[in-house]
Amino acid sequence: MEANYPKYVLYGLLIVGSWLLSCVLHFQVFHLSLFPYVYPSYLLLSHRVVLPTALDASFLPPPPEDGRREDGGIKRRRSSSMLAKPKAKTEDSCEGRYVYMLEIPRKFQMLTECVEGSPAFEDPYNPCVVMSNSGLARDELIATSNPWHWLKCRYNTDQYALEVIFHNRMRHYDCLTTDAATATAIYVPFYPAIELNRHKCGSSATERNNPSKQFLRWLTSQPTWQPHGGRDHFMVAARTTWMFRRDEAGGDALGCGNAFLSGADAANLTALVYESNIWSRRDFAVPYPSYFHPSSSSSVSDWQSAARSSPRPFLFAFAGARRANGTLAIRDHIIDECATSPPPTARRKCGMLDCSHGLEGSITCRSPRRLMALFASARFCLQPPGDSFMRRSSIDTVLAGCIPVFFHEASTFEKQYRWHERDNGDNGDRRRYSVVIDPDDVVEGRVRIEEVLRRFSDEEVIAMREEVIRMIPRFVYKDPRVRFDGEMRDAFDITFDEVMARMRRIKNGEILGWKLDGDDDVVAKDS
Repeated sequence: MEANYPKYVLYGLLIVGSWLLSCVLHFQVFHLSLFPYVYPSYLLLSHRVVLPTALDASFLPPPPEDGRREDGGIKRRRSSSMLAKPKAKTEDSCEGRYVYMLEIPRKFQMLTECVEGSPAFEDPYNPCVVMSNSGLARDELIATSNPWHWLKCRYNTDQYALEVIFHNRMRHYDCLTTDAATATAIYVPFYPAIELNRHKCGSSATERNNPSKQFLRWLTSQPTWQPHGGRDHFMVAARTTWMFRRDEAGGDALGCGNAFLSGADAANLTALVYESNIWSRRDFAVPYPSYFHPSSSSSVSDWQSAARSSPRPFLFAFAGARRANGTLAIRDHIIDECATSPPPTARRKCGMLDCSHGLEGSITCRSPRRLMALFASARFCLQPPGDSFMRRSSIDTVLAGCIPVFFHEASTFEKQYRWHERDNGDNGDRRRYSVVIDPDDVVEGRVRIEEVLRRFSDEEVIAMREEVIRMIPRFVYKDPRVRFDGEMRDAFDITFDEVMARMRRIKNGEILGWKLDGDDDVVAKDS
């Protein structure tokens, strides 16, 4: 008995030690909020966030292993009000940057039918297909005779996919909070462009307007809306402002858009659209998504090098279609001038993708491979107005390192993409990177496009192209599915920083109006 005594003592010590260890672990897991600044942030538990069904669909990839949960949710930072306040002042890296993401009721969620096995994926034009891969869509190989053929990160991204891309970037934002009261801004993950795409042109205005009206009634009834009347809310509407400001009377069967942003309920929303009204600005223009979604700064550098070294046999290039009954005369003149281009020479005049031939033309002009190969083979790329002033083709032009040629001030980056056009480090040095030609001069025969563009020397063209290539990082959207390797501010980063700066001014009591030049007009709070 005495010989076995040490064994029982050892057993007892093991039992007591296990009990103490379990107590310590229990204390760490369930009582960390008592010591919020003692433990690393990755140990903090957050409230579960219910994501829209569309973003939990199986066609979306799981978040990367960088602190995000495997179940597709978001590990959100706790806001300062949810943690015990330390006596000493502690710097909070999220101060002034907290964002609360609204949870949208299922009836207002888009893409809920996008589940594995759904017949929706059999239709190549169904939103489920074009919005797959977190909005990037399928991989698209750009095989050309120039150095572009080996570059990665190319996707057949739909031009209306930004709502999904932006939402996925917000899901992984470091400073999300579950406490709306302490948030600097409220993000509204509604997809108004995808909702509008459900209604064909020619459907009644009532049919096109009712869903957005119902959503706005829900939004304005939420507790988050009341403190600032929605002025701290922001969202993406992935079309031009004109498509959401149609005031058709009920029953009108001729229009394509709706009145989502024209009513009083949406007047205070900060809306991010592809094109704003530069004469009466009510929202902010952000770039269309391109076909290039980098995952590292090195891939961007490689892309820029390829754009810099690409052979460019064409003086200028154009991809587009005529309009019925000559309603856009400048396009007719561009196509006619390209059609008279001489046979191949050392300096051919024009390269063109004519999209005028029905479905075949439409498919041709939606091919990233063909578009990028064309634009990367030209010195200048013509960007006349189309259905509106701003074209997705203008962003493709930047991506290809091709100098854009505009035919209206409302098409220029200076007027539309003021946040992205200039690097913050430019110090006011406005180097030339584009050409503007008066369309009336072309249509009335006073100038020829070729004559205008041939006036630029080789040295001037190289300098302008270099400025365009420098813009590429600011006009692309990173791959939202992975953690970016390296340092680079993309179109999302620039947009988000500007929106948050605006929200902080609002929270500080400033009343932001609008000037005709697009700059915020600050009005004293008590005026």
